[in-house]
This record gives sequence, C-alpha cells and structure tokens, in this order.
Amino acid sequence: MKEKIIDKITSVILFLIVIGIFSVIIVFGIIAIQEFSEEDEKLAFAESSKNIAISEEKTVENIEVPAIVENPISSIEKNKNNVNTDYSKVQVDKYFYNQLEEKSRIIYKAFESNKEQMKTGTYQIELGTSFSDILSQSNGQEKLGEYYQSAIEAYTYDNAEVFYLSPKKMYLNIETTTRGGNSTYNVYINSGNQANYLTEEFNSKEQVNQAIAQIEQVKNHILQNRTGNTYENIKMIHDYLIDTINYDSSLEKENIYNIYGALVNKECVCEGYARAFKYLLDVLDIPCVMVIGTGTNSQGETESHAWNYVQLNGNWYAVDTTWDDPVIVGGGTVSETSKYKYFLVGREKIDQDHSPSGQFTEGGKVFSYPNLSNTNYIN
Repeated sequence: MKEKIIDKITSVILFLIVIGIFSVIIVFGIIAIQEFSEEDEKLAFAESSKNIAISEEKTVENIEVPAIVENPISSIEKNKNNVNTDYSKVQVDKYFYNQLEEKSRIIYKAFESNKEQMKTGTYQIELGTSFSDILSQSNGQEKLGEYYQSAIEAYTYDNAEVFYLSPKKMYLNIETTTRGGNSTYNVYINSGNQANYLTEEFNSKEQVNQAIAQIEQVKNHILQNRTGNTYENIKMIHDYLIDTINYDSSLEKENIYNIYGALVNKECVCEGYARAFKYLLDVLDIPCVMVIGTGTNSQGETESHAWNYVQLNGNWYAVDTTWDDPVIVGGGTVSETSKYKYFLVGREKIDQDHSPSGQFTEGGKVFSYPNLSNTNYIN
C-alpha cells in the first residue's frame, strides 16, 4: 500500500515537471516569436527608410544648377599671329550704335560685318590689334571689357533679327605677343569653352536659317497689307501683334524673349512683343527703338518691362503692344478702348506707369532714348 502511494506521488511530480518543461518551452517560444516579429518590423522599417533616402537623393540629383560666367575676358600668352582687321568701311546708322564710343563701334561693326558667319555659333570674330593702345595700359582689360559690353548691348537692341545669338556665351579673348619688351595684343570673340554662342533653342546654321525663313514667311504675310500711310502701317503692325500673340505667363517656353516666339510660335513675353514690333517697323523703314525699364500695373505691382518708341511725323510716341494685349482672367476679348490705351501715347500718359532705364546691365553704359511728345498722337 505504501509503495502505491509513493508511485502516485512520483507520477504526479513527473507530470508537474513535464508540464513545467512545456510551459517554459511555450514561454520561450512566445518570446522568440515576439523577438522575430520585432526584428522583422525593424528590418521592414529599415528597408522603408532606405527607400525614402534613395528617393530623396534622386530628387536632389535632378536639380540643375546653371553655370555662371564671372569674367568674359581671358588672357592667352605667346600668340604666333597678329590679325589686323579693318572695319572702317562698314556703314552703320542705327540708334544705339550712334551713341557708342569709337572703340565700341569697332566691335559693333565686327558683329555687323560677320552677321552671316555668326549663324554657325562657332565662327571666330577677329578684331585684330586695334585695341593694343588700350591694353597696354594698367586697366586696359577692364576698359576693353566696358567697350565690348556696350557694343554687344547696342547691337542686340538695334538688331531684333539676331534672335539666335546669346551674348552670355560669347567670350572676348586677348592674345599677347611680346618682342624686345614691346607687347602687341590681338583680340577676337568666340564661344570660349561653350559648344557655340547660339541660344539654347538652336544648334546649327541650318536651324537658324530655317527659323529665319519661317519668320520671313510671317513677315511677308503681314506686310502684304502695307499702305503708303505711315500711321496706318504702324497701326497694322500693332493690331496684328495683339490679335495673334498670346502672352506667356509660365516663363518656361522656348523663344519667348525674341521675334521667333512672337511671330512663329505666337507666344512670348513683353520683350518678344517689343522686338517683333521693332523688327517689322524696321522693314518698313519707320524709326523705332526698344525701351526697357519697369511698369507698374493697376494692382500697384512694379516689374521689369519692355515697350517701344516710334517716330511719326517728326515726333516720337510710345507704343506698348504688351499692355494693349492684356491677359483677360476667365477669357473674353479686349475692348477697343483698351486695345489702343498705349498706342502712340505721349509722355504725359506713358510716364504715369512706365519708367524707362537706359542702362541695360548693372554697371553698363547708360544709353539715352528719344524725347517723346508730351501729348498723344491725334490722327
């Protein structure tokens, strides 16, 4: 009897031990599962964080930082050849050209003489040794840089048809030859380390000529309606531009600052309007200049702006084709009154919200504009 009791006690103890062992195993299993789950969550979070990091890195890589040219003048020593180029026989009579100093006129004439060759964007414009007297001075390079800047500004504002040139991609080069203590300086203009000095929209002379042909086709279509009356011709050009061009508010489309955008794409900003107006009046031999400065709109906002001055019957008047073609919120058309609000107006009118500036770049030459009539033109 006693032995049976001992056997039962032993069985109970063994049973409890087995239950205890299983309980421990279960507990450790649960802990292990939790740890594995937590580890999986950590790995999943780590993987998620990695993907976020990669995504952010790609976003940063897609940002393009434009190159900045700090100085258009570079010195090159030990040139083997000196080139003497005489542009004295080139005849130019244009508004901003006539305000240039003699040295700037040489550079301007070099552009004018090589206009056809510059369509390649790679043609080297030779200026020869005509600047040696300036470059032999202590501040010679700085002075030449000023002459160059004035010349290229006058050239681009006098000649709306050279829409394909990018002045910021042109480099003024100086080669120095020294013999027996005397230095001679050969100067030329090229594209430097750029592929060419054409605007970003063009890469070859063929593309430029194709664009010119498109512009001339539009020009011929417009000018077939010309008359013998100067006022009517100015009005015709004004009306055509505001009837066909859409103002580009995005500032992201191609050629919006030049005559190709205005006449072919028919989308541009104020500078495109002003250049197209001048280009067409130049063809008609009607004196016209581009004006830049600021304009203050009806909301009191002041921003950079471009418009024109045009000569009629011996007097100068302002024309702002951009503001005669306002963007109508919600659609609609411009009233006849608004359409001619800035057409052939005098100083009393234009000075209310337009402020011209003859300085095209900071620190550059200050050009003058024609004296406007005080009152509007009356037909």
